[in-house]
Amino acid sequence: MAKSKPMMSSQRPQPEPRSAYKVFRNISTRWSDNDVYGHVNNVVYYSWFDTAVNGLLIEQGAIDIHAGPVIGLVVETQCHYFAPLAFPENLVAGIRVAHVGSSSVRYEVAIFSADPSRASAAKGHFVHVYVDRHTRRPAALPPTLTTLLETLK
Repeated sequence: MAKSKPMMSSQRPQPEPRSAYKVFRNISTRWSDNDVYGHVNNVVYYSWFDTAVNGLLIEQGAIDIHAGPVIGLVVETQCHYFAPLAFPENLVAGIRVAHVGSSSVRYEVAIFSADPSRASAAKGHFVHVYVDRHTRRPAALPPTLTTLLETLK
């Protein structure tokens, strides 16, 4: 019996313009972000995604990371890379919301050079499942979070 090959999309993800995102956060690269190859290491992008989204949620009063009744746990993440970045470089993270469920949110984030003429260097997503702080069981999204998420769609 012949083995079948997995189905793969022939469409490679493409960079998107800044206009595809709803809100932006500044990011500064750090010396330690560069790897031996002279560019920002791939794992750093995931930290930028998390920092950009959670920074926004905290600043907007949508979550209280220290005493709120719910916390967001990352259950899925992905990133596509388009162009290298390196220290020292100032960046911008574009954020939008692709899906809101009863206890989960899919955030989509693009990383741009501060140079407005350049397309995104990377784009990806992560899914937060919001859970009760103590039981770690899925919990309804708080109303303040839901209100903010609607502005990011």
